[in-house]
Amino acid sequence: MVSAHSNFREQLMKREGLLVPGAANALAALVIADLGYEAIYLSGAGLTNTFLGLPDLAFISLPELVQHTMAIKAATDLPLIVDADTGFGNALNVRHTVQSLERAGADVVQLEDQVSPKKCGHFSGKEVIPAEEMAGKIRAAVDARRSRETLIMARTDARAVEGFERAVERAQLYEQSGADIIFVEAPESIQEMESLPQLIAAPLLINIVVGGKTPVVSQERLAQMGFALVLYANVALQSAIKGMQSALGQLKERGELDETGPVASFRERQRLVRKPEFDALEKRYSAI
Repeated sequence: MVSAHSNFREQLMKREGLLVPGAANALAALVIADLGYEAIYLSGAGLTNTFLGLPDLAFISLPELVQHTMAIKAATDLPLIVDADTGFGNALNVRHTVQSLERAGADVVQLEDQVSPKKCGHFSGKEVIPAEEMAGKIRAAVDARRSRETLIMARTDARAVEGFERAVERAQLYEQSGADIIFVEAPESIQEMESLPQLIAAPLLINIVVGGKTPVVSQERLAQMGFALVLYANVALQSAIKGMQSALGQLKERGELDETGPVASFRERQRLVRKPEFDALEKRYSAI
């Protein structure tokens, strides 16, 4: 039987635009798995927004990221890409980060070349570290992993800082340094998007941020361009916010809300978190 991880690697090599939604917590991961997606992305921005109620400005710590990685991997066995931001420090810190997240169950560890503290890839005012410094962090990440099955993704945010051509040069350097997957954040035109797979040999991730700087293009067209992964990092989060605002707004206005409102049913919520399975286990282990 082919494992989910092996299938994920095969999908990478096919470069057919595998859709990957982002999850900010284990419940979102369950919804993603329940809908039949084949991989999950643990979004640093989403985690910061939901866990701390703060913007994506590097407030999450490594222990918190490890905790949520473990929770998601306990909830579903789908391949998990973990956004580790800048790796929480220099190359030595990156070694520790990769080893910690690998133990927690990460299948792919993503690292980026922003100056710490980082900012969301679609915010203004970003800065990047020297390319050679990032190359050293990638080499440290590659050396740190205990299994070759664990993949390293290198992200560059240089498009907004140094321009598109320099971002491509950085991506090529990061691939040469051992990165398995390349992520050029926030290309600003379809022309730039089309050229990336022609200029970079490694499998590529494209991040579609609803309301962000990158044009929204269909999965089919992105697959035709040659992207391996199509990431929607925070669609689940943004839709959850809209859903909460709708339901709570109706509750505030009417003073009551039942299952005819914009809410999942009580039964559906219990199904999603596998309550019937735990009921069966409780019965199995109870005293006769």
